[in-house]
Amino acid sequence: MIPSDHFVKFYNEIFKYLEKKGPEELDRYYARVADRQAYFTLDAFRRDGLKGMYDYWSRIKVEENCDMDLVLTDGCLEVRMNVCPSLSKVLDNDAAPCRVYCDHCPGWCGRVIAQAGHFMVYDIVSRTEPKCVLYIYSDRARAEAKYAELVALRGEDLVKSNFACVEEGAR
Repeated sequence: MIPSDHFVKFYNEIFKYLEKKGPEELDRYYARVADRQAYFTLDAFRRDGLKGMYDYWSRIKVEENCDMDLVLTDGCLEVRMNVCPSLSKVLDNDAAPCRVYCDHCPGWCGRVIAQAGHFMVYDIVSRTEPKCVLYIYSDRARAEAKYAELVALRGEDLVKSNFACVEEGAR
């Protein structure tokens, strides 16, 4: 197995390469990652909804040693990454971080969440601070309201949604 210190640096360079080829290439890459992740997550996400997603991110918290908080309320799962281990490792690197490094998380998970019939709003917060917040809703109107609130606060570059994935059938 490749140590995480190495693969996040590898991801960073792959993202830089794909970004130069155009946003559609990054999008294709995220779609392939989503296909692989769906194999491990989609059944539980569909079957158990937000609780299944909570269980998944609870495992990730332990496996990836993440400083994150998970809050499951009626109709919303909030995944608050206090210190992202992935971006932290990229920032502690001799190569500059890819400008859109943080887009890979919403790039893959938004698709899988859409396939499970839920709505994602992803607040990147900052491209230079290793923290973000993922909001997952069972109700589209609540997700759209959160998206509008965050876009007004941070702008469209730092706030992502999976609304287009839902409309496209999550592909």
